[in-house]
Amino acid sequence: MAGERFAIAPYFDDLLARLEAGDETSRAAYGRHVHWGWWPDPATATDTAEDYGAAAERMCHLVCDAAGIADGMRVLDVGCGFGGTIASLNDRFHNLDLLGVNIDPRQVKRAQDTIHPNSGNRIRFEVGDACDLQVPAAAFDVVLAVECIFHFESRAAFLAGAAKALKPGGRLMVSDFVPTADALPLLERSNAGTDEATRTSYGKVDLLCTEERYRTLAEAVGFATRRRPRHHCGHAAHVCLHAEPAAAVDGQASRPRPRPREQPPRTRLRIRLAEVHRAHVHPAALNLPCGSGIISK
Repeated sequence: MAGERFAIAPYFDDLLARLEAGDETSRAAYGRHVHWGWWPDPATATDTAEDYGAAAERMCHLVCDAAGIADGMRVLDVGCGFGGTIASLNDRFHNLDLLGVNIDPRQVKRAQDTIHPNSGNRIRFEVGDACDLQVPAAAFDVVLAVECIFHFESRAAFLAGAAKALKPGGRLMVSDFVPTADALPLLERSNAGTDEATRTSYGKVDLLCTEERYRTLAEAVGFATRRRPRHHCGHAAHVCLHAEPAAAVDGQASRPRPRPREQPPRTRLRIRLAEVHRAHVHPAALNLPCGSGIISK
């Protein structure tokens, strides 16, 4: 319906129906991860559902490895979808405390039904709003948001909640489509967020948050940011923003400034570009509304 607002991306209706019907092609491509994939060499892509699922798993590894996740950590995955990132961490690490949050009860139920802890890990999935996180303060070593933040109602509200949820010295890893400055005017003119076909398939989409805007939003909620060189792709790029303790600069520890005792310690973080990939649209292996693509160096 024209003008209707979608809290949940509408393409999940079709995908969940296919998975419920036992469609093996959908399961192989999107049964675990519902995001883009990464191929070290795009020429090796085979256009099969299995190949796409494997590429999505590689993308998950890139994000989690950049976040520095290690055994024994507490990790919050916001916009967790079917729980694919938590499933991957469950396979790779030990003694993790993992919490996945998603606004769609159907996705949460699928995650609860299909993902079970092993290797001493503890796993929970909860229905929740990324822009109003109801999680303990200063409780997590890492907060993740893997290719979902462009659906959120407010990046600022999510960043504020993430900063509150992180322990001092914690890390935030966000994977998003971040336009370069020279691409922004074109993207603004052809804003996917106002396109009716896109809106009724993908729901709310905001692909106009630049790196500079991210820095402004992050600093406004207590993150300390540091400028680093950026590789320009000449158009919208797929960028992972990695936040890490401001007191550690390029591997050299420095003493943080003292704060008045009456103020609680704040998590001070700086954002750096961990991975930058040019997005190449590739013929979809599946005829799904969420489509398919290649992320490559």
